[in-house]
Amino acid sequence: MADSKEYISHGEDLGSISISEEVLAVIAGAAALDVEGVGALGSTLNGDAAAVVNNRKSLAKGIRLLVEEEKVTVDVTILVRYGYGVTDVAKAVQENVFNAVENTSGLTVAAVNVTVSGVTFQK
Repeated sequence: MADSKEYISHGEDLGSISISEEVLAVIAGAAALDVEGVGALGSTLNGDAAAVVNNRKSLAKGIRLLVEEEKVTVDVTILVRYGYGVTDVAKAVQENVFNAVENTSGLTVAAVNVTVSGVTFQK
């Protein structure tokens, strides 16, 4: 295991399971981007690079995790596409990220906090 990565571990009948926080961040980022109306992750757009998210580092951008006793709190920062209801998109992101992280990791999600930091006009 690399020293720069944090891992979440929990015991099972056959031994322990460790999941990198980066893995959870990528899962959360992919789930957020899967919601119609989400233009990008993160607080600002950096030219065309933010419009097309296609690698792991980009998927974790705008995602922060807090893990306490096998409970995960996910903070997601998004930009909403122009023309979509901000509150509707944020609620859909909460639900999608909550389900994705719980279903793929087996961990309990305590909360998903969504911050909408801007609007994008890119498709």
